[in-house]
Amino acid sequence: MKNKYIDLIEQSFDFPTEEFSVVDNELTWFGIPLMEIIKQYGTPLRLSYLPRIGHNIQRARRMFNVAMAKVDYNAEYHYAYCTKSSHFSFIMEEVLKHDAEIEISSAFDINIIESLYESGHLKKDKFIICNGFKRPQYAENIRSLIKNGFKNVIPILDNIFELDLLTSDPELKFNVGIRIATEEEPKFTFYTSRLGIRQNNVIAYYKNKIQHNPNIGLKMLHFFINTGIKDTSYYWNELNKAVNLYCELKKICPELDSLNIGGGFPIKAHLDFEYDYEYMAEEIVAQIKNICQQNEVPEPNIFTEFGTFTVGESGAMLYSIVNQKQQNDRELWNMIDSSFMTTLPDSWAINQRYIFLAINNWNLEYERVHLGGLTCDSEDFYNADVHSNAIFLPKIKQSEDTQYVGFFNMGAYQESLSGFGGIQHCLLPAPKLVLVDIDENGDYTTKLFAKEQSYKSMLKILGY
Repeated sequence: MKNKYIDLIEQSFDFPTEEFSVVDNELTWFGIPLMEIIKQYGTPLRLSYLPRIGHNIQRARRMFNVAMAKVDYNAEYHYAYCTKSSHFSFIMEEVLKHDAEIEISSAFDINIIESLYESGHLKKDKFIICNGFKRPQYAENIRSLIKNGFKNVIPILDNIFELDLLTSDPELKFNVGIRIATEEEPKFTFYTSRLGIRQNNVIAYYKNKIQHNPNIGLKMLHFFINTGIKDTSYYWNELNKAVNLYCELKKICPELDSLNIGGGFPIKAHLDFEYDYEYMAEEIVAQIKNICQQNEVPEPNIFTEFGTFTVGESGAMLYSIVNQKQQNDRELWNMIDSSFMTTLPDSWAINQRYIFLAINNWNLEYERVHLGGLTCDSEDFYNADVHSNAIFLPKIKQSEDTQYVGFFNMGAYQESLSGFGGIQHCLLPAPKLVLVDIDENGDYTTKLFAKEQSYKSMLKILGY
């Protein structure tokens, strides 16, 4: 009878996968024996597998370049990383190793850019795409960056008032982009995004504010789809409108040469995830070229802004089961040694699901369980995967070993949303953060980036 945990996974999914396999009843992740890392560092433990970042950058770059070659696309592709997905130095340095451009969204981002330049990780010819609503400090920092010789800084105008903030220095010359306010998906409670300039106003705005200003050039048209790049009529319709607007602007603005198709590729949230990345890249490129040909304008350089796609698959969160509680005849609660609300806030806030697997005891029978966090909040739980309305784990009572579990592909946003190093709900400490890399011999290496948060750091923040 096939009732072991490994049987469940192998019967439910195409397993093992590129990322996961099982050796001696223990899970490996990209060939890394996770139990070895747990024995060294303990749990709860946040991991960042750095090689995956470069892998995904190169993968997207290859797909778009192949797509361009297939249709004889006569412009360039630029891969940009959205820093808001993760601002950590080790993430930024890894991204820049692979020659990605940078997309930022706040004044403090520019201080990070300056620090990366000073440390030799970033050069002044890197494209710095400045998105987000521009408050005075943000605008001042952008001007400072341009004055200091960063020649490819492109502020993206989010509203009709931002240009006045940026042009307070009459001697400063620079390029800008315009963000189009796209229509939201039908399921949204509002019709048009609050971000960007109304599409019907873009050309009039260019003519009135930019066209006759000798210090300002319009370099880029930017549009962003909140739900990401998906093969839906909604996405293709928004892309079509953006490209047609680009063509209309290009006819009166010769220096316009770039289209930023903001909104990222998705990543795996479950083991049976399917997405045809190559098809989507080829279709995007082909549609842009086709529309430009119909309008008799040169095709633009294509910029993509990928945040989650860049870093999401590099992240893992490991916990141990510290207790099992039976609350009624049917419900078993496995209590983890941390909190979902404080370490995986998206799982609580927007019901985000992640790849979830047992780390050890794959040879034991499985049972249906709920996972509970340690805070006193009733919402601190995780009890369903994308593919089913339940989760399953090896039976606790059959094991003499502590049961460990892992959540994978959670490397984007979770640290910043949970307030890394700050005050956590119920004063639960932030977990250790360990970096995992591969050396020149192909062996994995680990480095402790941050210890588990101490009570002293919390008390200091709280004023004690």
